[in-house]
Amino acid sequence: MVTGSLFIAAAALLIEALFGYPQPLYRLIGHPVTWIGAFITLLDRLLNRPAQSFILRRFLGVVALILLLSIAGGVAMIAERLLSLHDAGLLAVILLAATLPAQRSLYEHVAAVAEALETGGLVAGRRSVAMIVGRNTEVLDEAGVSRAAIESLAENFSDGVVAPLFWTAMLGLTGGVLYKAANTADSMIGHKSEKYRAFGWAAARFDDLINLPASRLAALWIILAALLKPDGSAFDAIRAVLRDAKHHRSPNAGWPEAAMAGALGLKIAGPRLYGTEMVDDAYMGNGKREANADDIRRALSLYRLAAVIEGMVVLGLAIAV
Repeated sequence: MVTGSLFIAAAALLIEALFGYPQPLYRLIGHPVTWIGAFITLLDRLLNRPAQSFILRRFLGVVALILLLSIAGGVAMIAERLLSLHDAGLLAVILLAATLPAQRSLYEHVAAVAEALETGGLVAGRRSVAMIVGRNTEVLDEAGVSRAAIESLAENFSDGVVAPLFWTAMLGLTGGVLYKAANTADSMIGHKSEKYRAFGWAAARFDDLINLPASRLAALWIILAALLKPDGSAFDAIRAVLRDAKHHRSPNAGWPEAAMAGALGLKIAGPRLYGTEMVDDAYMGNGKREANADDIRRALSLYRLAAVIEGMVVLGLAIAV
């Protein structure tokens, strides 16, 4: 099972990198994440009632997560087993798995921020980065916009690329779908707002758990990429991870963010404004704070090389096994 899953993961990553998810198909039927998101919205509407007690809402959040994983995983498992009965089934499984990582779209969204800063200035940069971060972008200067884009690139490399690939490699299409369902739930309801502090607790804690291996691997791929980049520093990346990652408010995001910051000679993260609430987070890296569009492009180049290294390792393991 692991041998086949490794091959499926490597092939899926290559297909997604080359073609992404076709926009005509998205307009026609949506995307697996939009289907999962619609079901989470339904569960939220049915089970998350403000009048209920904190304990009851937390319990119902656990129930919602179990229902989500059972249905998403069950559908994926049935599809995977039915497709395996046919000669062309492996290709179909690979194509379905290719919808799970967001390697190409992540690159495009972050590159759009650099292009916006270069061609449209600060206002355009704020508008572009607001598409990929949840913080208040209206208060950001050019350096703040650039740091936000780089932080998003690093964190989403872990949970948007490495993690779905890892769980697909370990458990096949079903593992990848289970991860994507849990991660989508965390992004939608795993917040500490009044509405979701209780109901989204299970989704947030479970997402922290399943992202533990991917965040460490993401940092490793970035460090290895920095070894091959003339303008990157693998030593500083390692030092930043060992020094700073454990101080991040997230048990996972600090690893790839610290690796990226150290490799590029930047100092990112730190206090950030979400809406009207200031989040006092630790800094990652001890380099310069004055990032710009050139630094975003340096980060994108490092990210692309890290993704190539990841794909080659997975494919090499598949061949070796």
